Amino acid sequence: MSNETIWLGMDGGGTRLVALAVASNSDVPIRCEAGPTNLRLLSDEELVARFLEVRRSVPNPTAIGIGLAGLMTPEDGARVSAALQSVWPGVPAEITHDLETAWWAAEPTSKGRAVALPSDGRVIILSGTGSCCYGRSSSGKVGKVGGWGHWLGDRGSAFALVEAGLRESISVLDQTGRWGPLGVRVLGRLLLNDPADLISWVHAATKTEIAALAPEVFSAAAAGDIAARRSMDQARDHLVADAIAVGRRLGPKLRAFDFVGSGSVLLAQPLFAASIGRALRRALPQSRFRCQDREAAWGAVELARRLNPNVQPTVRIIRPAREVPPVAVALPTSATPAPTEGVDERFRHLDRLSIPEALTLMLSEEGGVAAAVATQSRPITALVRRVAEAWASGGRLLYVGAGTSGRLGVLDASECPPTFRSPPEWVQGIIAGGPRAVSMAVEGAEDDVAAGAAAVLGRGVSSRDVVVGIAASGRTPFVWGALEEARRQGATRALISCHPGLRFAPGSKPEVVIALPTGPEVLAGSTRLKAGTATKLVLNAITTLAMVRLGKVAGNLMIDLNPSNQKLRGRAIRIVAALSGASAEASASALVAAGWKITDAARSLGWKPPTRKSMTR
Repeated sequence: MSNETIWLGMDGGGTRLVALAVASNSDVPIRCEAGPTNLRLLSDEELVARFLEVRRSVPNPTAIGIGLAGLMTPEDGARVSAALQSVWPGVPAEITHDLETAWWAAEPTSKGRAVALPSDGRVIILSGTGSCCYGRSSSGKVGKVGGWGHWLGDRGSAFALVEAGLRESISVLDQTGRWGPLGVRVLGRLLLNDPADLISWVHAATKTEIAALAPEVFSAAAAGDIAARRSMDQARDHLVADAIAVGRRLGPKLRAFDFVGSGSVLLAQPLFAASIGRALRRALPQSRFRCQDREAAWGAVELARRLNPNVQPTVRIIRPAREVPPVAVALPTSATPAPTEGVDERFRHLDRLSIPEALTLMLSEEGGVAAAVATQSRPITALVRRVAEAWASGGRLLYVGAGTSGRLGVLDASECPPTFRSPPEWVQGIIAGGPRAVSMAVEGAEDDVAAGAAAVLGRGVSSRDVVVGIAASGRTPFVWGALEEARRQGATRALISCHPGLRFAPGSKPEVVIALPTGPEVLAGSTRLKAGTATKLVLNAITTLAMVRLGKVAGNLMIDLNPSNQKLRGRAIRIVAALSGASAEASASALVAAGWKITDAARSLGWKPPTRKSMTR
């Protein structure tokens, strides 16, 4: 094979990685296996180790196709790309999720040629260690249901079969004192002596070890075990419902589907697979069901075949299918670059200044930030009113940003509950790249428009909410994806930027625009400096003054503080004493009696709260 074009296809899941190396003049592969390869459960080093296992068994490939369970984001694809390049440098690769490779492997063939089926689309029903359904319509539309992992989903998987069967067996044992055939088989398989031994075993067992007991469920069901049969029925019903749901997503009026069973459970249990086929045909009589007759790794080989080995070696990542709203965003334009990206000649000598001189320069620039914020008093006031009204009517304030802007939003959101005893959902931060981006940069996250829209959709934004995009340049794609989805959901939108020269496309301008004229940074482009300071001042004003409008402040005292530590309890005592005129000792006693609620404690000592101010002032 060494003188031929070699296509290497790999398909990895929770149980193993299967690799097929096929020469261009043959369909007889070299086959090998490596360990479990769910990307979500592997470190970068473990992923490389899996590929090294394959490299020892196959010739050097011309092109690689690979599908891995757990591959969901471009960042996941970049991880796989780096691992492949470290093992097979310069070899082009198609990288995708394992459902895509299963779909390509299900292409029906006759004497090596593809056979077209009279159907509206093909839907893969995968049941192995995990489970998922994935399909494509004849028009190319993609649908996916499941694949959430063994704790959140995978309801038709081997893991779910075993978990449900064991739970049902334990329930029968508790209620009747009878230990059924499934329990007997499991204890024998695990060399355990008593049902109580399962408690320790299941806590230490991996997902794969639990899923490996699935054959015992099927054997017990065949022997008449009620718990096993119920487990099988549940898994069947979940898989059928998910497969039909995929069909609906491909097209509500489509009826004739090529349903294909895949994965270790369906391929190893023909009677179980047949029951799924009967249920599908009852629901959609024009459809057909069959089990896959080729390993999913053949689909990966097909992806490798489609690469042109004569082009510059690259790695092309196929974005995994996921449910995100289609987003078309027209970013604001400007006749000039963002001021924060400008290079101010006054600061050209920064690297030649002494530390005291540089500090004086930085502080002098920061000193003008408050004046820059003051120029936006009118839109800030408007936003404070809208936020207070949203809270009063059951809505929320959601900040959206990337990098420093996102972190500032997360910071302000996290400080509101302890300061004002506000519910955590009142103020929320959304940052491009998720929690990891709070402490480190996440490559490319801010450029993902669809991810911004999906984040707003995932938070259930409605017309009662206020969504505030934070972007120093005013043009961050993630932020604009979020603002566009907020518009579609009827939410109030605001933009905080340091770019007064933005021009908005028709219909895209948010209801409130706060454009802070902070100008170029001392360190050109470093928006964590003046731009960050100005943004923090605005966020402080929004939440503080909106909370004042809601009556959470008396005078300038926090009367709804959450005294969660010793320092804050001391502050609460002082606040109650100031409101009521009582002694510190009496104030402390009143707080203890009131469960450390300041307003209740102060009222018990004779304080009368002032009339609440109108939110429109």
